[in-house]
Formats: sequence, structure tokens, C-alpha cells
Amino acid sequence: MLKEKIRQLAEDFFEETVGFRRHLHQHPELSFEEYETSAFVKQQLDSLGISYERMANTGVVGLIQGEKPSSTVLALRADMDALPIQEVDGRRYGSQNVGVMHACGHDVHTSSLLGVASILQSLKSEFGGTIKLIFQPGEERLPGGASIMIKEGVLENPTPTGIIGQHVMPFIETGKVGFRAGKYMASCDELFMTVKGKGGHGAHPHQNIDPIAITAQIITALQQIVSRNADPRIPTVLSWGKIVGNGATNIIPDEVYLEGTFRTFDEKWRSEAHKQMVKMAAGIAESMGAICDFEVRKGYPFLINEERLTTSSRTFAVEYLGEENVVELDIWPAAEDFSYYSQETNACFYRLGTGNKAAGISSAVHTPTFDIDENALKVSIGLMSYITLRQLGEK
Repeated sequence: MLKEKIRQLAEDFFEETVGFRRHLHQHPELSFEEYETSAFVKQQLDSLGISYERMANTGVVGLIQGEKPSSTVLALRADMDALPIQEVDGRRYGSQNVGVMHACGHDVHTSSLLGVASILQSLKSEFGGTIKLIFQPGEERLPGGASIMIKEGVLENPTPTGIIGQHVMPFIETGKVGFRAGKYMASCDELFMTVKGKGGHGAHPHQNIDPIAITAQIITALQQIVSRNADPRIPTVLSWGKIVGNGATNIIPDEVYLEGTFRTFDEKWRSEAHKQMVKMAAGIAESMGAICDFEVRKGYPFLINEERLTTSSRTFAVEYLGEENVVELDIWPAAEDFSYYSQETNACFYRLGTGNKAAGISSAVHTPTFDIDENALKVSIGLMSYITLRQLGEK
């Protein structure tokens, strides 16, 4: 039976996959600089006899061709880049690259896809269709490696009928996974604003154009874009994370600089909100004698999980893990460049539980203390292999 066969293969390839993950964790590389990681992936694919091509400079795309007749093509995606974070000391397989860490689990994603490749390559005589393995660079940095790979034809020759990806989730215990059909993750835009006034002595505000007071008005007013302009059925977030006004207790500065983020779940509203924010900020500044330079740096679109692919993948996860180990996800206002794939083809992006509270493994991603329960790797390679073959029509 397919399920038992894959479970055994996941057991067989588990230790090797752990080794892959630890190697990658020790040698993290930043976005679009994944040269050693790319070479490592190619080395493993070579050892498996899987053909591949380079894409987006450091990206790797492999193909596994089932030996039974079928024209179905399914893509599987893993991202490879790390973050500019200094990992905590004392870990046996901690990062050897100062200031760089796999703090978002991309080492898990890449090692898992290599483990899946091992399982599926060993079973290629038993299924039909083509499996496209996408090892993608630059998820953490605009414009996103996914957008570049799509432009270079990753969804062509052959064209997949769908794409599946997974992402670590430390808030879900190891052994469990999470799915959500429909809209799942938000779009993400970066905001950069400078309010230019006229600085001077704090004792004589009437002689100045105070950019701090004007900025406060703009920040407050812009929240009405969320509370009064957005359709309340469309989640929308506007947050400012950096405000710099280099004055002093008695000095009004010439300008104030801000950085923030705008996130939502509708592309039409997203575009309209950009225009409204710029117009409102400029109008308030002008009415108070200042100038406002407002740049919206467009990031990733929102991520939508196609209903049929996601629902069937969830059903297959229940078959493999049991109903009690498959949870329903809520919408997640963080962003992921897998969203580019979801805007182009049928997509399913699910969460792999990697937490273990009893063992003290619960730190959030993007933190120096992030880690995983490595038993999740066995679930990861087995489940993705099972979902893949069930999607290709194997029973």
C-alpha cells in the first residue's frame, strides 16, 4: 500500500535528511547569494540521477519523470535563503557564518525537498507524470526569487497543473500540519515617507514649520484608510516601524523620516489604497506648509490557496497523518513570495508543525533562538511525497 511504503521510505531517508538540514543550517547564505547551497543541492540531485537546470542565478529546477504513462505535471517548491540574524551560541549545528542564520526554516524546506526527491526518485517506476522540483533563491528579499523564476519560465516546459509548498510553523507541534483553502497570506508593501518642514528653536514654533507635529497628523489620518476606506471584509494593516526626527528638547528638525508596511488581501483594493495614502499624506502636509515625499515600494501579492488542490491535499494529509493531526489555519498577515506562484497557477501552501514545547522548542521564526524539532523532517518528507503521488493519481 502506498501509505505504508512511503512511511517506510521516510524512515529510511530520515537520518540523511537530518544531515542535509544540519549542513545547510551551518552554512546559511543570504538572499540571492546561495552559491554553496545551490552547489549542495545540485550535488544531491546528481547522486540521485535527477536532471536539473539553473534558474535565477542560484536557483535549481529538477525533474523526476514517472515511468508510467501520464501527462500530469506537479511542482514542489522550497526556498533556500537565510536571514541577517546572529544565532544564539552553543548549538552543535549552529551557523558558522557570522551574522547569518536560517531563522525562517528554509534549511528545513530545502532539506525536506531533497528528502522528497529521494523518495519519489526511488518510486518513479510506480507512478506516471512529471514532478518539478523548484529550489528557489531570495524569498526574503524584494523582488522575491519566485517572481524572477516565473519570468525565466519556471512554470513552463513543462507547465505544472499546480504547485505545492510548505513552511515551518513553530506554534504547531511536531507531528501536525495546517491547511487553509482560499486567501491565506497578505500582500506586503514597504512604505517610505519624508515630511519636510522648516526647523528652528522649540521656543518659537510660530517661526517654523514643524514636521513632527505634521507627521503626527499624517500618521493618525492614514489610519482612516484602514478604518474608513477599506471594506471591513478585507483585512488591512498599516503599521509604521521607524520614525526619525533628529531634533532635540528645544530644536524642531527640518524633516521627519518614516518607514512602514501596508498589508491586505485584495489586489484591487491594494492598488487603490496606495493612491489614497499618497494623496492624503501629501494633502495634509501641503495644508500645513510642508512637503511630503511618499514612496510605496510594492512587494509580494497576497497568497491564495486554490480550493480544489488545497482541499484534496488536506484530505491526503488526513489519510497519512490522521484527522487529529491536521489543523485548520486562520489567515496570516505575514507575506511570502510563494504568493507569486499562487497568482499564476493552482497553489497549495501548507504549514509543517516544528514545535515541541516540552523540549523548549517554541521560538518564533526570524529570531536568534529559532529551532525545530527535527522529528518534523520525517513528517515533512513523507507527507509531501504522499500528497504528490496522490495528486498524480496513485492510490
